[in-house]
Amino acid sequence: MNMQKTIFITGASSGLGKATAKLFQSKGWNVIATMRNPERETELTKLENVTLLSLDVTNWEQIKDVVAKANDLKNIDVVFNNAGYGLMGALEALSDEQIVRQINTNLLGVMRITKAFIPYFRKKKNGLFITTTSIGGSLAFPLHSVYQATKFGLEGWSESLSFELSLHNIGIKTIAPGAIATNFTGRSLDKSSHAEYQELEEKLFGNVDEMMNAASAPEQIADIIYEAATDGKDQIRYIAGTDAENMFQTRTQMGSEEFRKLIRKQFVGH
Repeated sequence: MNMQKTIFITGASSGLGKATAKLFQSKGWNVIATMRNPERETELTKLENVTLLSLDVTNWEQIKDVVAKANDLKNIDVVFNNAGYGLMGALEALSDEQIVRQINTNLLGVMRITKAFIPYFRKKKNGLFITTTSIGGSLAFPLHSVYQATKFGLEGWSESLSFELSLHNIGIKTIAPGAIATNFTGRSLDKSSHAEYQELEEKLFGNVDEMMNAASAPEQIADIIYEAATDGKDQIRYIAGTDAENMFQTRTQMGSEEFRKLIRKQFVGH
C-alpha cells in the first residue's frame, strides 16, 4: 500500500485552486487547502482528508506559522502556488498601491511560500513546487504590463531556482494556462481605466468574450497539475489548455517580434 501523499494549495477558495483540491482528494491524496477566508468555504469542508487553513500570501509572519503547522499536520509532498489575481489597465491608470499589491500577491507571495517550504523538502530530500503562471508568462497582451511582469518573473525565477533545488532532489514546475472559464474576470480581476487608452481598453474588453469561448474548464487545467505532480518528468514548464498551446506554437513559429506585431495589429490596429 502506498503511503498517502499530501498537497498544500494556496488560493483554494475558487476556480483552479478549488478544482485542484477536489481532483487530488478524489485521487486519494490529503489536501491542505489554504485561502484568506476559510470560514466562507462550504464545498471543500464536506470532503474527507481536506484540511482548511487561513492564509494570506502577502503576510510573511503568517506564512511561516501556517507552513510550520501544515508540516506538523502532514508530511507534505507537493506545494501548489496558485494564489493570484489579474491586474488590468494602462500603467498610467494604476495607482502605486495597485502595482505593489499585484507584485506582492502574484510574485512575492509565491517566493515567500516556496522559501518557507524549502527547509522541509531539503531535510527529506524530496518535494515538488508547482506554480500557476500563465501563457502571459512567455508572451504579452496589451494593458497587462504589471500582471505580465509577475508571470514572466515567475517563469524566470522557477528556472533559476531549479538549479539550486536539484542539489536536494526538489523539483519545481510551472503551469501556464491561457483563459480559464472561472469568475477570474469577475472576482479575481482588478481593472482600471484611463481616457487616453479608451479605444484599446474597449478592444481588449470586447475581446474577452472571444477569449472565454476558447477557455479551458478549471478541471482540465487541474488534470495537467495532477500530471505534473505525478509524471516524474524533468520538465519545468507545462503549457496548459488548447488556446495556450496554439498561441505558444504560433509565436514559436513566427518568432517573438512578428507575433508582437500581430497582437498589436489586432488590438491597436497598425
